[in-house]
Amino acid sequence: MVSMAKKKRIPFTARLARWRLWIQAAFLLAWMDPWLLRMHTVCSPVFHCYSCPLATFACPIGVLAQFSALHVFPFLAVGTLLVVGALVGSFICGWVCPFGLLQDLVARIPTPKFQAPVWMTHFRFVVLAGLVVAAPYFLGEHHWLFFCSLCPAGAAESGVPRAVMSAASGDGILWPSPLKLGILLGFLVAMLFMWRPWCTLFCPLGAIFSLLSQASVFVLRFHPSRCNDCRLCNKLCHYGGRSDGRAGDLQCIRCMDCTRCGAVTFSHLFSPSEKTGKPAPQPAEPS
Repeated sequence: MVSMAKKKRIPFTARLARWRLWIQAAFLLAWMDPWLLRMHTVCSPVFHCYSCPLATFACPIGVLAQFSALHVFPFLAVGTLLVVGALVGSFICGWVCPFGLLQDLVARIPTPKFQAPVWMTHFRFVVLAGLVVAAPYFLGEHHWLFFCSLCPAGAAESGVPRAVMSAASGDGILWPSPLKLGILLGFLVAMLFMWRPWCTLFCPLGAIFSLLSQASVFVLRFHPSRCNDCRLCNKLCHYGGRSDGRAGDLQCIRCMDCTRCGAVTFSHLFSPSEKTGKPAPQPAEPS
């Protein structure tokens, strides 16, 4: 009986992953400050519109786009992303980002979920290069292709709340632009049928962190000698990622659900390499 209990013991990281939504919600106190502390000259490392009435920090993607329109290099924003990305990579996407939390909450509605083809995930890099850097640089800040003019997070966190506030004050309803509102509604519908559609297909910040994840200090590490090919990590992964690709999968948001199998662990770059010949543990069944 003792040996069976040991075989089915769920790793701490997998137990922690069950609290991920609550941890994401707790970070809202940092990104959406009800005490109205405003530090818009400082970039956060998350995708969150600084025009939101409760936004504490500036959005790094908005800063990149605005500085590109001004033809000025955003040293503070780029430095923030490099430091955070080099430390934890896309753990930010899975555990900290408020727009990711919104998608996770909508995804809990029991509707059929579909996976996008892997090649479509590269659209994030097109958005980063085209709408965040190139379009503002060549067309300026007031063009409709300027990223913030299309951003669904800006519509959800700034446009809609401000419309409600203006209506409540008797000034009429000041809706966001039809294009921006339509993009938001489109993603809200997509959230019902796809796991994190914004993060998967279009998020420029996710594109940056996915690249930095390849060499971040804290990582998910796959141990071939512990794998018994049960494919449990594949079943637990919302993206259906391969077990042997956990350490470098560009889609991975490091939610750590896959660590339940025992062959994937939370680790860091300086951890010693595993010894070969270690027997494969029996995975715990998903609850």
